[in-house]
Amino acid sequence: MRALVATAYQPLDGITLADLPRPTAGPGEVVVRVEAAALNPLDLALITGAMKDFYPVEHPLVIGMDAAGTVVEVGPDVTGYAPGDPVLAFTGQAGAVAEYTVAVAGPRLARRPPGLDAARAAAIPESGMTAVCLLRAVGVGAGQSVLVIGATGGIGLYAVQLASAAGARVIATATPQDADYVRELGAAESIDYRTADVVQQTLALVTGGVDVVVDLINRGDGLAATARAARPGGRLVSPLFGPSGFDRDVTGVYIGSFVPEPGDLEDLASRAADGRLRVEIGARYRFDDAVRAVADFAGKHIRGKVVVASAPH
Repeated sequence: MRALVATAYQPLDGITLADLPRPTAGPGEVVVRVEAAALNPLDLALITGAMKDFYPVEHPLVIGMDAAGTVVEVGPDVTGYAPGDPVLAFTGQAGAVAEYTVAVAGPRLARRPPGLDAARAAAIPESGMTAVCLLRAVGVGAGQSVLVIGATGGIGLYAVQLASAAGARVIATATPQDADYVRELGAAESIDYRTADVVQQTLALVTGGVDVVVDLINRGDGLAATARAARPGGRLVSPLFGPSGFDRDVTGVYIGSFVPEPGDLEDLASRAADGRLRVEIGARYRFDDAVRAVADFAGKHIRGKVVVASAPH
């Protein structure tokens, strides 16, 4: 089969399309014929080795972790899936940008409902489930105020929508060109992070600070600045790494590896299929252009998700 491959930790322009053996399904696994795959920021770090101390990989690395397609093989001990079933999946750290990939039957694999095409389905798993886990980790609910930093990215677009749907007042960072977009997602207000001090503007909108800061951009000590937008006793949640606590009794919560609950992915897919959840695809590429897709994803500001179509089968 053809796949997008990194043969070692290397610069992004070193990845190639290559021929590899088609995977087979082991116990608890299914093989999926991929129709579309989506890229995530972690893919870039896995290629270059920027986070190899936290996320080491084996080479050759088949790039991508979000896929949608059709089940073609079911391994031992798998129930509930059969060849021909349309699905979407988080495949782990690798495997998605390929003709075929393997997914584990469980919370990271779901049936694709009618009305949800493969491209939009592929854009959901990692970003959508990360957003769910971030908001769940800090208990976002009705009546709370939430600042989302990085609202126009893959995780951000879902975090804004899900927090708003839960009844929270959402403030989102966005350029003026994206201000209407984040409001369409459910944000009550937007802050231009390029020209304004995000913390000061947030404190002007919510006296004393917001209940929750969702920071999808900064990491480590850089989170101390954005934590100032939270109220005393508030929380900052991030998919990256940082201090456990900040000034003003603000608690840091981190989910470096998201752990979805059964039904999370099905719920996201159902919301997307019936229009309750918007899936924003900022760029689409043919499989033959997958190398360029990675380069553009790394080098350009692309709103929402980047999706790569499958190779012709």
